[in-house]
Amino acid sequence: MASSVKFDNVTVRYGNSIALDNISIDVPERTIIGIIGPANSGKTTLLKCINRTIDFIDTAKVEGTVHVGDEDVYKMPSVYDLRRRIGMVFPLPVGLPMSIYDNVAYAPRRAGIRDRQYLDELVERCLKQSMLWDEVKDRLKSLGTKLSGGQQQRLTLARALSLEPDVLCLDEFSIAIDPVTTMKIEDVLLQLKEEMTIMLVTNLCQQAHRLADQTAFLNNSELVEIGETEKIFSSPDNKLTYEYVTGGFG
Repeated sequence: MASSVKFDNVTVRYGNSIALDNISIDVPERTIIGIIGPANSGKTTLLKCINRTIDFIDTAKVEGTVHVGDEDVYKMPSVYDLRRRIGMVFPLPVGLPMSIYDNVAYAPRRAGIRDRQYLDELVERCLKQSMLWDEVKDRLKSLGTKLSGGQQQRLTLARALSLEPDVLCLDEFSIAIDPVTTMKIEDVLLQLKEEMTIMLVTNLCQQAHRLADQTAFLNNSELVEIGETEKIFSSPDNKLTYEYVTGGFG
């Protein structure tokens, strides 16, 4: 079941350094939001607040509220339940040292799913959604870490989809994937937004333009502008936004 995502006056500090400065964003369910901006503007930090992987950073301090659906993520009794609802794909693949099949089945098994037929169907579906099935269907028992970098990234995407998340967070997911496969996955993402909310951090402005319903532009830890994607790319309100989306800097 898809969930909305809402940031309300969120500020994140790493020690004395501000990573996000008073950010408010409202993402309706079953939409794709593109999050763009130059390096070190706070894009990845934004995603880490949603499933609380920001908690792993000792120096991080979060102020404000983050809601997934009706729940404040910092008041949920179980962070593990939260993370089961949030699929996360980072820029570089992190393959588990186990078979391709077990990489995808790992999280569902941890959640208590044991039915082999269900797992077989789930693994196949997730690998198809990540455009990997045809390349690995005859070697599902092979180590996932033996795949190429691009294949491992698609395996990471399949793993993120395995718990049928409410929210899918993608952080530069296509950085290790060839352009043809990237376009195929983009087509899948447009279908997946019927089932989940997608947060897409990308340094490819045209990728946000192709996929996103709304786009948020961050710069120097601040939200410069957010709006309907077509407006952001054709007639933004802020001059800095225009300069960024037209390649003036970044």
